[in-house]
Amino acid sequence: MSTETLPAAEVERLTRRGLRLAQFTVGYNVIEGAVAITAGLLAGLVSVVGFGIDSGIESIAAVLVGMRLAARLRHGHADERKERLVLKLVASTFFLLAAYVTVEGIRSLVNGEEPERSLVSIGLLVASIIIMPILAAAKKRVGNRLQDNLILADAAQTRICVLLSISTLLGVGLFELTGAAWLDPVAGFVIAAFAIHEGREAWAGELVCDDDD
Repeated sequence: MSTETLPAAEVERLTRRGLRLAQFTVGYNVIEGAVAITAGLLAGLVSVVGFGIDSGIESIAAVLVGMRLAARLRHGHADERKERLVLKLVASTFFLLAAYVTVEGIRSLVNGEEPERSLVSIGLLVASIIIMPILAAAKKRVGNRLQDNLILADAAQTRICVLLSISTLLGVGLFELTGAAWLDPVAGFVIAAFAIHEGREAWAGELVCDDDD
C-alpha cells in the first residue's frame, strides 16, 4: 500500500509507532548487550560476547531509524547525506565484530580453552528468541504500510538478531549438554558470517526486508 492512499493522520500514527519500536529496540538491546558481554566474559564464551557486541550494533541502527522518524515528524525530511555517512560507519562496526569473534574463536580453538557453563547466557538468548521475532514482525507491518525502506531494513536486522540468538544458543546449549568446547567458537564463526553479510548490505545501502530472501 502506498502512503499516498493513507490519510495524513494514519501516516503520522504509523510513523510514531515506528519511532516507538525503534526506541524499544535501543533500550532492549543496550540491556541485552551489557548482560551478554558481562556473562560472556565471565564464562569465557566467545559467541555470547559477540552476540552482545551485535546488540550494540543493532542499537546504533535503531538510533539511526529513530532519528530519521523523529526528524520526519518534526520537519517532514531527514539529512540523507549524514545518514548515508553514519550507515557507512555502522557497516564498519559489523566488520570489526566479525574480526573480533573470528580471532577470538581461532585463539580459543588453538589454545584448547574450555568456557564455563553460563545459565544467565542461556536465559538471555531464550528471551531474545521469544521477543525479537515479535519486534521484527511489528516493524515489518509498519514498514509495509508506509512502504518505508528504512523501517523494513531495521526489521531485517532484527530478524538477523533472531538467527544469531538461535545459532549462539545452539553453541552454548550443546556445550552444556556435551561439554564440547569447540562448539562455542564455531558458533562465533557463524556470527562472523552474519556480521560480514550484514555489513556488506549496510555499506551498499541495501538493508531492505525482502519476502523472497
